[in-house]
Amino acid sequence: MRLNSLLPSLASVLAILVFASTIVSASFADSIASSSEDFVTKVHVPHTHPLLFYHGRWDDAPETWWSASGFALALSSPSTLKSITLTLGQNTTFPLVALGVSINYGEWVPFNASAGPNQVPLPSQLQSKSKTDITTIRILTQMYFSSQMHLESIDIEVSSDSHLPPTLIPYPSSPLAFEFIGDSFSTGYTTPLGALQAWDFIVAERFKAEQSIVAQPGAALVDIFSFGNAHGMSYQFFKTEDTSYYYSTVHNYTTPWNFRRDVPKRTHVVVHIGANDASQLVPQPLFVSTYIDFLTKIRKELYPTQPFFLFTPWGWPQPSGPNAYYYDGAYQEVLDARKSMGDENLFLVNTTGWVGYDDVFPDNLHPSVEGHAKIARLFSAWLEDWGLKPLEAWPAQ
Repeated sequence: MRLNSLLPSLASVLAILVFASTIVSASFADSIASSSEDFVTKVHVPHTHPLLFYHGRWDDAPETWWSASGFALALSSPSTLKSITLTLGQNTTFPLVALGVSINYGEWVPFNASAGPNQVPLPSQLQSKSKTDITTIRILTQMYFSSQMHLESIDIEVSSDSHLPPTLIPYPSSPLAFEFIGDSFSTGYTTPLGALQAWDFIVAERFKAEQSIVAQPGAALVDIFSFGNAHGMSYQFFKTEDTSYYYSTVHNYTTPWNFRRDVPKRTHVVVHIGANDASQLVPQPLFVSTYIDFLTKIRKELYPTQPFFLFTPWGWPQPSGPNAYYYDGAYQEVLDARKSMGDENLFLVNTTGWVGYDDVFPDNLHPSVEGHAKIARLFSAWLEDWGLKPLEAWPAQ
């Protein structure tokens, strides 16, 4: 047989072999990718898990009270989040509770949840294969009244290139921790996302600090009934529950808050209060004496060395003319009284001029989303001038 007669046959065989090799190679590559991407681990976290990091105020159910209360957790090893299922109990606000989630200290994503299992939305960038050494999850409540998240469990599904499954580790909390005390001005009142858009929450995030917002719209400092609040902050601050307990059919009582549960220990205390006392015509001497007594109590019992920052009123902006202020000179009087008692770690934050009519909702004169962002910028700058600098990164970053 001549060689040239064999060439077409050899060419055909070689073509078949190359084609088969291509199929095998592609299949092998697909199988490697599939085996890598399909290594999925599920982590179940009951509400009793000792490594679940609670922040803000929770009762024994456990359910949240006050603005921006929530929880955080951390997972070890490089991994990619696939899904988070949040299961809530029957005490959850009906029909929905407004929440927010942040993954790896990224943007806060708002979502609504109800009693039962809820799929938590993940930011779009997490759908890629980007990984971190520690995966952090933070979830909190947005609103400030009848906003209970009754936690039962969290189920997390992750994929990993490693055959070592991720494990729950202690949440690495920030060494900075703010305690914000106030009224509606500190809760993001009537903003679409509540606490997530409040100036104090923004400041805490900017400084990469933990936070607790113990503030209630309509509440006075003096212990009086005010705009639906059964008590003033001089009483309610020391309770687990916010004033919405008064209207609850499930939990209509108060319990003393155990301040040892505030972890980490608060490093800075910010107080902005008095607008509702003025609206309820509380006499200035009574407001001043109540404020002094309140600061004396929390200094003695809770925060012996922490700096206190007392906001002066930014007033009620008007369409034309200057803002309407209240309790002229009262805040300086409070400061001077405490300093005369030997308290030198107390500072007045003069907010005059911080908020104008363009910075508020015209129908209620409370800061708008843009107004809260402006206050956050100004107070952040004030804190930096005072000497507090934002951390370069969160501990887990």
